[in-house]
Amino acid sequence: MSEDKAPEIVLSLEIDDPALADRLASLLGNIAGLRLAAPGEQAVATILARDPRIMPEDIALTLREMDVLALMAEGASNKMIARRLGISVHTVKFHVGSLLDKLDATGRTDAVAHAARRGVIEL
Repeated sequence: MSEDKAPEIVLSLEIDDPALADRLASLLGNIAGLRLAAPGEQAVATILARDPRIMPEDIALTLREMDVLALMAEGASNKMIARRLGISVHTVKFHVGSLLDKLDATGRTDAVAHAARRGVIEL
């Protein structure tokens, strides 16, 4: 009498952090009926973990612009952003203008919406 074998699930990992990818591969390798896909092999499912600090290639924001954008997303005014970051209001306005240009936005709210849609920030 032959035993029916459960179908094998092929899973791929797309993880930016090599240490995390290795750890997950080690843990998942011990699960019966699950196999990690070889490079270029079709998988049934993918575990995806991207470093949130990595910008989409066509958007290159500085760390300070990211700080300003995060505070804009919280609804902070230029004056509040300046206080929180220890910079002048003039410098905040400069960063906001740069963000509007880089994100092709018409205003602060539009910039935050564009950034969220593009995966630059999470709301």
